[in-house]
Amino acid sequence: MHITRALGLCFPLLLCLPAGADSGPRPMRLATLEWLPYVGKIVPKDGLSTVIASAAARNAGYSLSVDYFEWTVTLAKGEKDPAFAGYFPEYYTEERAKACHLSKSIGTSMLGLATMKDTPVQWNALSDLNAVKIGVVEGYSNGEAFDAMVKQGKQPVENAASDTFNLRRLISKKVPAIAIDREVLRYLLLRSPMRNETVFSPKPLGELTLHVCFKRTPAGKEMQEAFDAGLQKIDIKKIGGDYMKQLDLSGT
Repeated sequence: MHITRALGLCFPLLLCLPAGADSGPRPMRLATLEWLPYVGKIVPKDGLSTVIASAAARNAGYSLSVDYFEWTVTLAKGEKDPAFAGYFPEYYTEERAKACHLSKSIGTSMLGLATMKDTPVQWNALSDLNAVKIGVVEGYSNGEAFDAMVKQGKQPVENAASDTFNLRRLISKKVPAIAIDREVLRYLLLRSPMRNETVFSPKPLGELTLHVCFKRTPAGKEMQEAFDAGLQKIDIKKIGGDYMKQLDLSGT
């Protein structure tokens, strides 16, 4: 079961421009997942990435709506289902760039390892992690170098259905470390009694850019170009900083 969200309202931090066409904005339907605080039904305006994507779409004359699925279903819907224009948010990888028309960056993700404070994982070169089984979310990219080690059978991993399940396994010490976005970890730990017992490694796996993945079709290319033009009219960095402050103040 999935939920469709219509996202026509203007976020107060954004410059909201009229669609310009007498017939009203055209629909832009994207598949997504619950990846708090970037996308999700329980955070303001359906998450930071949704706020940014909605503004860019609106500036381009579109009205964004999103449907929520698990990540593997999100990929299938966004790439193959004719009812969807694409999906988001997606990390940039060469593989993704060949599979769809990626928008310009709608933000960044600091990706790293989370461990328990009393059992840190020490590493210098990425290959040092080959001696450690890392908890990952099925279908997520964790940086091209890390992903390559996994595909080559050099890096042992244990798959989970979501970051929430992955974090639970870390806290219960079923895995020594998990790959996770820094802001996702911070959000998931906001109300957790283990907040001060869980740490994000100071050495990141990488800072990856986030994108909307439009179908690799002529229509998808047209929509991607219009979206990118709309994206240039907003201040992503300021929106991101203000949004994260809002989350802290609201206690969500």
